[in-house]
Amino acid sequence: MANSLKAAQEQLIVLRKAYAQQIPSRVAQMKEVWKDLLESWDQENLDTLHRMTHTLAGSGATFGFEVLSDTANTLELFLRAIISNGYPPTVEQQTQINALLDSLQEASGDLHPSAYVYQLVEQTFVKHPLISTMDERLILLVDEDVFQAQTLALQISYFGYTVEILQHWTEIQAAVLRKPPSAIIMDIVFADGNLAGTEMITTIQRLRDRPIPILFMSERDDLGARLQAARAGGEAYLIKPIDVGYLVDKLDRLTTHQPAEPYRILIVEDDSALAAYYALILQRVGMIAVVVSDPLQIMQPLSEFKPDLILMDVYMPGCNGLELAAVIRQQEAYVGIPIMFLSMETNLDKQMVAMSLGGDDFLTKPIQPDHLLSAVTTRVQRSRILHSFMVRDSLTGLFNHTKTKEQLTVEVRRAQRQNTNLAFAMLDIDHFKSINDNYGHLTGDRVIKNLARLLQQRLRKTDFIGRFGGEEFAVILTDTDGPTALKVLDGIRQGFEQVRHQYEGVEFSVTFSCGIATFPTYLEAIKLNDAADKALYTAKHAGRNQVVLARECC
Repeated sequence: MANSLKAAQEQLIVLRKAYAQQIPSRVAQMKEVWKDLLESWDQENLDTLHRMTHTLAGSGATFGFEVLSDTANTLELFLRAIISNGYPPTVEQQTQINALLDSLQEASGDLHPSAYVYQLVEQTFVKHPLISTMDERLILLVDEDVFQAQTLALQISYFGYTVEILQHWTEIQAAVLRKPPSAIIMDIVFADGNLAGTEMITTIQRLRDRPIPILFMSERDDLGARLQAARAGGEAYLIKPIDVGYLVDKLDRLTTHQPAEPYRILIVEDDSALAAYYALILQRVGMIAVVVSDPLQIMQPLSEFKPDLILMDVYMPGCNGLELAAVIRQQEAYVGIPIMFLSMETNLDKQMVAMSLGGDDFLTKPIQPDHLLSAVTTRVQRSRILHSFMVRDSLTGLFNHTKTKEQLTVEVRRAQRQNTNLAFAMLDIDHFKSINDNYGHLTGDRVIKNLARLLQQRLRKTDFIGRFGGEEFAVILTDTDGPTALKVLDGIRQGFEQVRHQYEGVEFSVTFSCGIATFPTYLEAIKLNDAADKALYTAKHAGRNQVVLARECC
């Protein structure tokens, strides 16, 4: 953390110095525009001077130059009043504006460094630490029954977790000191006592600054045991025999703390120093930020970068933020992207106009880094949730049929452009109707969720997993040839066959069949789909519980 803070401070100091070096020329340019206005009153030049002043008021405060910002803000109010009146300034107004421009010029020569930079960085990045990409997925499993522990550990390992088995609660403290786990699965009853497990966990957690997620398990189902588990900070209470699907679901929720993908923020800001500043703040907490300095060049990054949110200035040359938001909202593909306006504008009526043209929020400059991060995070989280309802299957959380087919077309085009391999697989759970008939639809749903989770754990983040419908799944494996795809999916098939599902104390296993087709053997998305479907049909009729690779070209 210390190195990260120092790096952020150094970057911000560089940005602040670069900004300070630009100010004298900016002020000189403003005085030139004002001089031209006095010689020949022109609405376009007046708008330009107002925009330049408005920008300086916001950016100056952002970099800690309060005197400069306050002076620019006063000047901006004078200019706004003149614009509202629709008449050239009076002699008195001209004198005041001249004085304010002189004050700006004087303030621009006194932009020395201050402790502001260090305070700003420390306040921001202590509250919003760097997003960690590490995920050890180490689980401690503590159970005196060795056979039962080994069986459960094997089941959990199929879902991508590393499990270390401990036979006695006294071994936990040393194991935690050796390598802190992502979670502990703890039996309650040991030979030493009927609640020895909860007592040991309570002791361990008291010695830690950050508690370890705990899942208690036991054959006991009485209120007394459950109460002690809750008092010890247990996140779940599992009754033996353990339903591995439910257990893994709990583990996933407790050990996955960050979004699958970093937030993608598109910054539209003509002030390069201010844009770099916003980008630095966002990037230092793990977001990806792309800057567009010319609002007229937004369409290509909008389509290629696919942002989660657009952070947009209101006053920009050539096209202001309100006009740009209206253009973006006219395109169906971008209707759902949140747009946050940034401006010194405090007029509520004008802010409401901005909202009516497609904005989702209005942040007033200068905005503190902490407030910026909180506002962006909240908006992106909400947007991703709403978006997931449209493109994801409600039971599994995987992409739905429509989104999967769309993505297959996208990936085929990418493979064509980049001349790379691509594999498309279709999976179908064997004899699924009999599962529903024998164990009920709720159990059938749990089987579907278990396979979905296994696919998510065993495949790469770059692979695309969808639920095609019912018990059928589809997988797009990028940069993958046929033999590799066959090996990967057959490994998943073998793992799924070993998973034990529970229904009223009865254990049963399930298998799936799979068909694979590859690009460039099949050059179009629809032909890949058809070929994979036929290969799946072949696997079903060859006895099920196998993976078949389509080898013949269409």
